[in-house]
Amino acid sequence: MSRSRHRSPARLIGSLSLLALLVVACGEREPTVAEAAATLQTHVLRLLKERGALNVRVTDPGGKDISCGEGKVKRTFAATGEDADPKVDPRSANSALVGALGRVADYEYHLADPMERPYRLVNKITRTVLVLDSVTGRYVVRGETECLSLS
Repeated sequence: MSRSRHRSPARLIGSLSLLALLVVACGEREPTVAEAAATLQTHVLRLLKERGALNVRVTDPGGKDISCGEGKVKRTFAATGEDADPKVDPRSANSALVGALGRVADYEYHLADPMERPYRLVNKITRTVLVLDSVTGRYVVRGETECLSLS
């Protein structure tokens, strides 16, 4: 029996994200918007998986360049998933996401008050921003890249 040499899209995205992170972490250059967008997608989906979110659904598949001016663009990505407890309050759900985020990537609070809603977290290395704005019983995670070059 021969093994398929084709990689799943999720595996490919993970590999590209790791490569982008290694290049950036080594200080060689900032990521392109495509690299940062792939990393963002990986972080959002891994975060929901780490939390054990049920019925995960992509609500913004991204992939579109949003002009920032000066030849730079950003991209977005968002997904939601249900908590096992349909009555979990938004603050608890966001706090649980923050707790799981440490197992996904290194993000820091962007606001002076980390309990302010929505939670906004920044990863300076990958040039991505996550916004956690859960509602009762449902995790809501959206994000965007910083304004970056296309190449």
